[in-house]
Order: sequence, then structure tokens, then C-alpha cells
Amino acid sequence: MNAIKGIIPPMITPLKGNDELDREGAVRLTEHILAGGVHALFLLGTTGEAQSLTYRLRYEFVELVCKQVAGRVPVLVGVTDTSLDESVKLAAHAAACGAVGVVAAAPYYFAPSQQELIEYYTALADALPLPLYLYNMPSHVKVFLEPATVKTLADHPNIVGLKDSSANMTYFQTLLYYLGDRDDFSLYIGPEELTGESVLLGAEGGVNGGANIFPELYVAMYDAAQAHDIARVRELQRKIMQISTSIYTVGKYGSSYLKGVKCALSLLGICDDYLSYPYRRFRAEERERIRQALEAVRPI
Repeated sequence: MNAIKGIIPPMITPLKGNDELDREGAVRLTEHILAGGVHALFLLGTTGEAQSLTYRLRYEFVELVCKQVAGRVPVLVGVTDTSLDESVKLAAHAAACGAVGVVAAAPYYFAPSQQELIEYYTALADALPLPLYLYNMPSHVKVFLEPATVKTLADHPNIVGLKDSSANMTYFQTLLYYLGDRDDFSLYIGPEELTGESVLLGAEGGVNGGANIFPELYVAMYDAAQAHDIARVRELQRKIMQISTSIYTVGKYGSSYLKGVKCALSLLGICDDYLSYPYRRFRAEERERIRQALEAVRPI
């Protein structure tokens, strides 16, 4: 499998209820994102509320989006779970629907040791029908995939890359130092505020939630960084930071980013802004703040 390079939006899961997919909204969102020139899609990640969704809905969403994409870009599917067998089952479904790879953060709840992580990911990669991307998400799973652990796992023939959402650039630079010259292992940055500098320094791309709303902006940032056009990177960085400091900061809870993205997409008429329990969509006052923030973001 050739390395995926570029912007890979972690797609939200449009919902109408706690176990009801907004199917029409999902189709519109897929087309909206693809029209922005993105290079792949990532379903059922953190931005996709995967851990709050029923298994039935996860399977339905993967099937719907893969059918809509119809091979135009590669599709990756998140299979993070506390049960290895459930991860393998979802991966098999993803493969049958046409996905090209799966993504897994560490099992959450009891924090595993680094040796346990090596053994877990090895067992998972051995059982999967698709290539596996590691997902470093310490804020949600309580453990870092330490650089030495990643270096060990990178030697597995079915482990092909890592997405880092730690926002720790020293950590990410250490991974680039250890693994950046390998053609068989790809490194992607999660926080969009860091995409420009990460690509400039050797990352394959960004898995950026804002690309649900403004896909063309993040594609432009990737292109500018790839071209080492520093003036353009600086210009686009200001727009990305404007989004980050307005749309993602309404409210004081960890879910504010996700609420902001879903609210923005609702205001744009693309899909419903329902969030799965226990999270709730923005009410009128917050919604108005998001509307004002959207109006203030000028096109690229």
C-alpha cells in the first residue's frame, strides 16, 4: 500500500438521534469534504464520536460513506475499542466496504504498560485484514505510545503509520527523528494548529477536524508546506488559528471543539448538529457565537 500523503479529515458522524444516523447529512458532508480536495477520509475517530456510538450505527456509517466515496479517495476507519475482537470485527466490515486501512488508539480504562501495548498492537495487527495505523491520543486513553514503543511496532509488516494527537511537538519530532526516513511508515499530525510546521519538517500530512468545515483551507496549508512557501504558510496559519480560537472555544468543556464543528456544519446547512449522549448540541446563545465566528472567517 502506498503512503497516503496530505489532509485526511477525521469526519464527524452526522446524527439525528442517539442511534439514528443523519444519512442525507452524511452524504452532503462527504461531498462537501471531497470537493475541498482532501486526500483521504478517516471515519470513527475522536471527532466522529466513535466511542459513544452503538456498534450497529458504526457499521451503518462505514458502509454509507464508503459507498458514497466510491473509491475517489482512500478511506480509513477507526477501530479503537476495549475489546480486541470487536476491533477485528469492525475492521473486517470496513474491509468489505472498501476501506484501505484502520486506526486504533490504545484500549482505554485501565492504562496498559508499554510492553502490554506492544503485545496488544502486535496481536491486533496480526489479526487484521487491513493495514493498521497507530493513534497516539494520551488525553483520552491515559497513556503515551512512547517513541521506543512506536519504533518497535513500526517493524511489524502490517503497522504502517501513526497519527499523533498529543499536541506535543517534542514527542512528534522524536518520532520524525526515529522514523521520518522510512518509506514504509507514515507520520501524521492531529492538531491542525501544528499541521504547517509538521509537514515542513517531514510529516506525511494532517488529520485535521477543521477540514470538515473548510477542507480547502487545510489542503492549501498542506500544499504550501510541501512547497516550502513560508509566507503562504504564515498567512494560512493565521486563518487556522482564527478558527481554532473562535469556533472551538465556545464553552469550557472538552467537548467544545466537537460542538463547535457540528454547530458550524449545521449553520452551513450540511448536516444535523445532534451529539450523542452525554454531550448536547449548542443552544441559541452559543449557536449565535458560532454564526458570528463563521462569518468572520474569510475564504482563502
